Amino acid sequence: MPEDLSLDAVSVLLVWTAVAVYALAFIAYAVDLARRSDLALKAKDAAPATVAAPALVGAGAPTIREIRAAEAEAELALNARPAERPRLLWARIGTTLTWLGFLLHVAATVLRGIAAERVPWSNMYEFAMTGTVLVVAVYLVVLFRYDLRFLGTFITGLVVVLLGGAATSFYVVVVPLADPLKSVWLVIHVFVASLASAFLALAFALSVVQLMQARREARAIARVGAEADGAASVSRGRDGARFLRTLPSADSLESLAYRFAIIGFIFWTFTLIAGAIWANDAWGRYWGFDTKEVWTFVIWVLYAGYIHARATRGWRGNRSAWLSIVGFSAVLFNFIIVNQFFKGLHAYSGLS
Repeated sequence: MPEDLSLDAVSVLLVWTAVAVYALAFIAYAVDLARRSDLALKAKDAAPATVAAPALVGAGAPTIREIRAAEAEAELALNARPAERPRLLWARIGTTLTWLGFLLHVAATVLRGIAAERVPWSNMYEFAMTGTVLVVAVYLVVLFRYDLRFLGTFITGLVVVLLGGAATSFYVVVVPLADPLKSVWLVIHVFVASLASAFLALAFALSVVQLMQARREARAIARVGAEADGAASVSRGRDGARFLRTLPSADSLESLAYRFAIIGFIFWTFTLIAGAIWANDAWGRYWGFDTKEVWTFVIWVLYAGYIHARATRGWRGNRSAWLSIVGFSAVLFNFIIVNQFFKGLHAYSGLS
């Protein structure tokens, strides 16, 4: 190793290596979804005309009972232990590559912290590095409980965009901390905010898939009803992406997204409270309507509304999914736009 290659330079090199590995994982997961589509299509062609294959809801003319049976089977697959899950080759390759990228990512983050002699999340570049590593960490840990490998393309794609974008646009050299950041609350407040964002990202991904699945299910059920009424000329067009036939029902996806959103909301609530305490220590007041403070509260209100609406019977389904999506969009807006273009006491992006 050249003598002039600093720890921070090694960290940057590891970041780009991790981005490359995550990109390969994205490709592997995308191939997995394509393979799922092909398997679903082959199973449809091989299935008897009067029987619907379990993974083919909406493929032909299944009964409502058969649709519910398929949903129950997908639910069992979602909750299956790792050893009992379908041995999908490309999904396994994608997960292995994600683990490799994660280890490189962690090494890059740790080296940045060692080079800075502090926690590595005091500016936008470092926050993006830490935030994305937590997104991947939460995804990989959750895989031990739920088979969410169908989200692999979304998770790895999101990390490639955010981490690669941060390394390209937000990178700054290591500099001493600003005086207000010299506090134990930097360790607690920002880390918990990053962890909250990771859980909310997973809820967001599930909500997106939920909307796609709900649309496919609605079309499939409408087709069943039309055929039951004797409409022989019912359209046989596609109900949506074929890989959706192998995934859990929209209701299952919504319930799972709700659980992750609740965890993220709890952490975000602590973030809001800890931020107020830190503001009092640093500036002598708990709340001052600073732009960052306002947007943190707006995000809290959005997710509080989502959780309340989801608990209210009339706001389940697509409307609650859209609230989850809007909430995470606000999280991204808070990080990318507010940090760069809005002035305030929280202007610690590190960018000139």
